[in-house]
Amino acid sequence: MGVEEGIAIYLTIWWTTLFAILPLGSRSHAEEGIPVPGGGDPSSPVNPNLKKKFFTTTWLAAILFAILWAVLHFNLITLPSLPGSH
Repeated sequence: MGVEEGIAIYLTIWWTTLFAILPLGSRSHAEEGIPVPGGGDPSSPVNPNLKKKFFTTTWLAAILFAILWAVLHFNLITLPSLPGSH
């Protein structure tokens, strides 16, 4: 796995992890019984904690990428080569 492939794979893992983490711990205005300010959507989160979720996503994606790298580096699973790649 080259640097470019590694970056692309890490970013894919990061985005997938972000979408898995975003709904965790979120409570909507409707669930809290709080009126929505400015006519917003009642299902919008009261406090989304985005900074905390971005940090959690980053370290979790790094751990998952490290596991994937180790599996590929030590040939525990081999991936087929793409046509044209050497």
